[in-house]
Amino acid sequence: MWLLIAFIAVPLIEIALFIQVGGAIGLWPTLLIVVITAILGTWLVRTQGAMALGQLRSSFSDMRDPTEPLVHGAMILFAGALLLTPGFFTDAVGFALLVPAIRTAAYKAIRERVNVQTFEASGRQQTYRRGPGDVIDGEYEEINEHPKPRNGPSGWTKGNDGNH
Repeated sequence: MWLLIAFIAVPLIEIALFIQVGGAIGLWPTLLIVVITAILGTWLVRTQGAMALGQLRSSFSDMRDPTEPLVHGAMILFAGALLLTPGFFTDAVGFALLVPAIRTAAYKAIRERVNVQTFEASGRQQTYRRGPGDVIDGEYEEINEHPKPRNGPSGWTKGNDGNH
């Protein structure tokens, strides 16, 4: 239900903001602001995303819980989608999600609602390599590559007693 409300409310908010801002500063400055925020947002998403990816790699190499870097990465990705969407409201939310302090606060709020049962990481690796002397037991059945042609019905249309 909340998603439906968002899909209806956000475009209405954007239209209202475009009308207000366009009326105050004019058409071309409004369009220029939209293009500049998209370009600036793309650059910020790339730099923030690279930092989040570095933190994620670090958590994997240090065998730490990767939940927080994953959530930050997801929020940065969502911010990028919002910044590429034309509009002032979506740009404001997108830029807000690029601020690390806001992402951390959002992560803490999400973490209170979600309960992670376990996180395990093992540095051990077990591999089995088959050598030349190993024997693998198995059963097989030969399949005739050229079956005999059948005339008549396929058998799928027959009843249990063999009649049609």
